[in-house]
Amino acid sequence: MAERTIMHVDMNAFFASVEQQANPYLQGKPVMVCGDPTKRTTVAAASYEARPYGVKAGMSLYETQKRCPQGIFIQGNPDKYVYTSIKIISILTQFSPLIEIFSIDEAFLDITGTKRLFGSPIRIAQMIKQKIRQRFGLTCSIGIGPNKLIAKLASGMEKPDGLVVIKEEEVPQVLDKLPVSELNGIGEKTEETLGKLGIKTCGQLGRFPENILVRLFGVLGRNLHFMGLGVDSTPVLPYFYQEETKSMGHTLTLDKDTKDIGLIKRHLLQLSEQVGRRLRAEKYRGRTVALTLRYSDFYTFTKRRTIERYIEDGYEIYQVALSILETINLSGYAVRLVGVSVFNLIKNIRQLSLLEKVQKREKLLVALDQINDRYGEFTVMRATLLQRASQAGVIAPSWQPRDSTDP
Repeated sequence: MAERTIMHVDMNAFFASVEQQANPYLQGKPVMVCGDPTKRTTVAAASYEARPYGVKAGMSLYETQKRCPQGIFIQGNPDKYVYTSIKIISILTQFSPLIEIFSIDEAFLDITGTKRLFGSPIRIAQMIKQKIRQRFGLTCSIGIGPNKLIAKLASGMEKPDGLVVIKEEEVPQVLDKLPVSELNGIGEKTEETLGKLGIKTCGQLGRFPENILVRLFGVLGRNLHFMGLGVDSTPVLPYFYQEETKSMGHTLTLDKDTKDIGLIKRHLLQLSEQVGRRLRAEKYRGRTVALTLRYSDFYTFTKRRTIERYIEDGYEIYQVALSILETINLSGYAVRLVGVSVFNLIKNIRQLSLLEKVQKREKLLVALDQINDRYGEFTVMRATLLQRASQAGVIAPSWQPRDSTDP
């Protein structure tokens, strides 16, 4: 089997860089993209000028302002980022039909079959960087390797505006002293557990007995073993490929920490209705509801409950989430984030009901969706939600466009 050549394109400080290009005044200044700066929110992206101050994505505005008082806060514009991302994807399609959109600012390309058309992988990377810079004034870091794992690792080695190639024969040497945290897919908890086993580097991970990893981590143990060796056989899935959805959910960071159970319930209802609309729009139903809470000290936990039937009605989702909430002792705790998700999904499967009450509710949901689709979400809503707080947000970095040919 011929050696694959995989490329990972990673836009540099994407949201902030787009804002800097749109407004020349912001160029060269520490810029932080966030939600509504007048309310409590977090940083979605920080320009490279803000990085020396220790500012990074996910940091609260309060902490960011302490670290970088001269920073400029910009409320994010999702439409602008989506438009730019789609246009960048259209540039990538000129070099390979096999493009996997990893997030709004990252993509993998399999150029194994097309590299001979352009001279070399390095030449392709240079052309991509040039086209993106000329069209948008933006920079990207590109990594090239024998698989997705190594290509992504390479793209992060020289930022911003980097270009790194790791050949297959160079993989063992590159990984030998590399901290396991540098590999995509190894989070803090996994890193901590591996550390207790004396595994600090990828080389140590690759040499560690696979059977012990499997015993400790299950199926993930085998994946960890191969990750330590730099082996990754996963294909680059084209952008038009839609992976089966496993869950749908929404979270909301509150304007202020609250102990008001009534307010928490209203937000819970709002989130449940949003999840229900998404489920119905994509013809899904689910039977496991998860409630996520984050306290003022940032302690976060999730509890789930599985019911006998599949549901798609936001109010029914709310009732299950509420039954979970009632098992939690909130006395003395202030809540800063609420989340609702639905798991165990099925698609395009409906059970017809002969009950008139159920039929009426289903017809009502269809009518409500049609109105809200036409005039905007929550144009028609339950009276309880009239008291809800409006929350401005920034598009999640995990966003993926449905079709890169969209205008």
